[in-house]
Amino acid sequence: MADITVLVGTTKGAFLLTSQDDRSVWTLSGPHCEGWTINHVSGDPETGLLAAGGGNDWSGAGVFVSRDRGVTWDLTKLTKGQMDEWAANDPGFAAMIGWEDTLAPFEGLKAVWSVKFAHGALYAGTNPAQLLVSRDGGAQFEMVEGISQHPTRDTWNPGAAGMVLHTIVPDPDVQEKMWIGISAAGVFATEDGGATWERRNRLSNAEACQDHHHPAAPSNGEIGHCVHNMVRAGGSDLLYQQNHHGVWRSRDGGRHWDDITEGLPSTFGFPVAVHPHDPETLWTLPLNGDSAGRYPPDAAAAVWRSRDGGDTWQDCRAGLPQQCYFTVLRQAMATDQREQAGIYFGTNSGSVFASFDEGDNWNEIARHLPTVLSVEVLDRVH
Repeated sequence: MADITVLVGTTKGAFLLTSQDDRSVWTLSGPHCEGWTINHVSGDPETGLLAAGGGNDWSGAGVFVSRDRGVTWDLTKLTKGQMDEWAANDPGFAAMIGWEDTLAPFEGLKAVWSVKFAHGALYAGTNPAQLLVSRDGGAQFEMVEGISQHPTRDTWNPGAAGMVLHTIVPDPDVQEKMWIGISAAGVFATEDGGATWERRNRLSNAEACQDHHHPAAPSNGEIGHCVHNMVRAGGSDLLYQQNHHGVWRSRDGGRHWDDITEGLPSTFGFPVAVHPHDPETLWTLPLNGDSAGRYPPDAAAAVWRSRDGGDTWQDCRAGLPQQCYFTVLRQAMATDQREQAGIYFGTNSGSVFASFDEGDNWNEIARHLPTVLSVEVLDRVH
């Protein structure tokens, strides 16, 4: 059994990169999940279960679960797609693709965007923004009504990719606590197991709103609601988020946010990752701008690292291409759990890069994959 598995979601299925403890040689398997668009893959370190969420208008929305470390996958279909409509009305087409009519318990969900194991449950975030939960390992899902019936729901606006629930951040120690990110409705938190959710987008200092003219920028005492990704520093209520317009830090579970963008080359980017053992060390990968191409500034790739909670930043470039035009998407950066953390990110040009010295040096551990939509790590720490 591999000691470490990098879980990669792409536009043409899920891929697994596996290695032994020294992280020196990597083996690639895939594509898994019937070639579906897989927006996010996640693993449960307690059980070894893997979950992959995705779909589109053609396939419908669904979650694949593997109970044997990715060898086989079982699909729980959540909605039907155009494929099902065609097959139901064309026996020849149904026979050609091996279609069988299966139960799809929901309507109106276009795709699953995020999956996360927590406290014996499997959560799924969807487009449009709903939070689903399974208590039986992914065989059946139900909606979390605190989100589907949220009193502010009629004021939520979609981002460019739709109104997606893309980030699920459980508290590993307190089962009742969880944070989610929705574009473009912002950050929400529950402390009662999902029964109620508080919207948490307030700035620490309303003066930080001044001189921002982008429509996704801070205004009215709140951060921009188009949160791109969010992570929690272990053992605390310290959160970091990459927003559509800046990088932000909250030391009180999202009740107030500080702008920590100063020192970065751009206010725009998608991913953010935090060290598994040092809450003040984090990484992000800025892009040159919303409408300027969405590639690294000056077409020179760099992961930016902070060792002091975002107060100062350092660019880490060694081993990264300095003439490139790729994008790194919101869920496409993650860390392993090693003492000297490994950092991994995937690109829309099909590469996966890794650093095993916390960002000082980088290696390309996979290339020529389909567009990478997500990167997560399942780590067997001895």
